[in-house]
Amino acid sequence: MAGNSQRPNRRTSNKKGAQVGSGGKRRRGLEGKGPTPPAEMRKGHVKQRAAQAKTRRAQGRSQRKGGGGKAGTELVVGRNSVVEALREHVPATTLYVQQFIDNDDRVREAVQLAGEQPGIHLMEAPKPELDRMTKGLHHQGLVLQVPEYEYAHPDDLAAAAFDEGDEPLIVALDGITDPRNLGAVVRSVSAFGGHGVVVPERRAAGMTAAAWKTSAGTAARTPVARAANLTRALESYQKAGMMVVGLAADGDVELPELEALDGPVVIVVGSEGKGLSRLVGETCDVRARIPMPGGAESLNAGVAAGVVLYEAARRRS
Repeated sequence: MAGNSQRPNRRTSNKKGAQVGSGGKRRRGLEGKGPTPPAEMRKGHVKQRAAQAKTRRAQGRSQRKGGGGKAGTELVVGRNSVVEALREHVPATTLYVQQFIDNDDRVREAVQLAGEQPGIHLMEAPKPELDRMTKGLHHQGLVLQVPEYEYAHPDDLAAAAFDEGDEPLIVALDGITDPRNLGAVVRSVSAFGGHGVVVPERRAAGMTAAAWKTSAGTAARTPVARAANLTRALESYQKAGMMVVGLAADGDVELPELEALDGPVVIVVGSEGKGLSRLVGETCDVRARIPMPGGAESLNAGVAAGVVLYEAARRRS
């Protein structure tokens, strides 16, 4: 019957079938992704993290300038301490000299040294004002104001070395609280061609005037980076292809047998008494020990770092 004639089946879906010769993929799926982006634009790359950190630090500096004040500055007080700091060219902004002070040799030398160094202002102040600034310390009429140190980001140290075609040689300090030890390590890193020092933000020595003096001026050309979390900073170095070597009295490998020193490496030095902290020790790729035929139980951080850095420099020369 005409009313019961069958109608042809119609396609109800708008999806297209596989295209002949496309392997089941659409045209856009077969197109290339273009050239490889530069390292600074690749997510997770050490150079991208370094560029981002540099931007954050620049923003932070602009915010601090807008806020004003003297937060983060350090005061060196006393005639001998001030003269020694000026002799070692510790960065300073202002030398305060007490009004009507006895003009002895140290005062004259301090004023002369400050006048010879650009950027240091000479200010005369009454004794009550210096007493207030130093919170009652025995300043002997001389106070030197040292600005806040501008730390690098840990990624900056490795990125700078790679950019120069070098294999990074970095020292990380775990639990070092004496600024003189930090200054000694900075001096050794500079002497043996290292690329910088990393310190934690908390419970660790920072770049104070004492550290500057011990570094004997090398802190001006050897960057010090500060890590919010030292373990994560070490893991970031590992992702960048660097070996992390922890120094420990019970290490598995002796220094002369440590092959990691030939390539990109981070040397982690712990405190003389406690050594490496647990998390930092577990993060290290290898734990090495310095052979000491004389029988000493341990070395301080400055000496230990110097010994390992010398061995690294000898092999790389």
